[in-house]
Amino acid sequence: MKETVGAAVCTSVETRPAISRPSSDSSSDRAQSSLQNPKSADASIATRASLLERLRDVEDQASWQRFFDTYWRLIHGVALKAGLTEAEAQDVVQETVISVAKHLPGFRYDPKVCSFKTWMLRLTRWRIIDQLRKRLPSEQPIDISGDDDTTATAALDKLTGGKAPDLEALWGEEWRCAVFNAAIERVKQRVSPDTFQMFDLYVQRRMPVIEVARLLGTNVARVYLAKHRVARLLQRTVSELEKAEGAENQL
Repeated sequence: MKETVGAAVCTSVETRPAISRPSSDSSSDRAQSSLQNPKSADASIATRASLLERLRDVEDQASWQRFFDTYWRLIHGVALKAGLTEAEAQDVVQETVISVAKHLPGFRYDPKVCSFKTWMLRLTRWRIIDQLRKRLPSEQPIDISGDDDTTATAALDKLTGGKAPDLEALWGEEWRCAVFNAAIERVKQRVSPDTFQMFDLYVQRRMPVIEVARLLGTNVARVYLAKHRVARLLQRTVSELEKAEGAENQL
């Protein structure tokens, strides 16, 4: 597998990929560790410089857990939309996280030069290319001599018969989804379970308002009120996240 890093509608996914925790130099490079379920109530797609510094320590399991919980759906969704199978997409998630661990020591957090978002896209794109190359018969290899964006685009074009997906557009789509999901998690912590359940059933699951009221033993007016309150908080939280990321030139 070529290990390169260049100048360095939301996908609904319930299955969390198995992932290898990055290991230290004294340990196996592919040490397996089963990660627990996410519990980051304050998860944010915005990756701060402080988190990147903590990730340089491959033994900092809490920071790597937070990183994985924040980004795995993003990487997985882009891989699926790029035409990979579920198994291939899970491999892309795992290999991308391993690539981050390997290349992070050489990454310098300077949004004016290269944002973390762009750097992550480049790593993910090469892992998608790796999966597409594995599909080729051994007698039909594709030679890739460079590791820049132009080379990656050309490689994708060859591997897809001139039908390369627009990974930048897909990444932007999934990134917006990740921001929305982070906002949902934050709003959940700011309203009562009953209020969020009314919003979830009526707005997200599109259940008729009368059925929601009957199911939850309440009245239609309360369901409408819950919808208004949560929707307003959600819009405000999405704006806050986008503003925070925009200030760091990460979007």
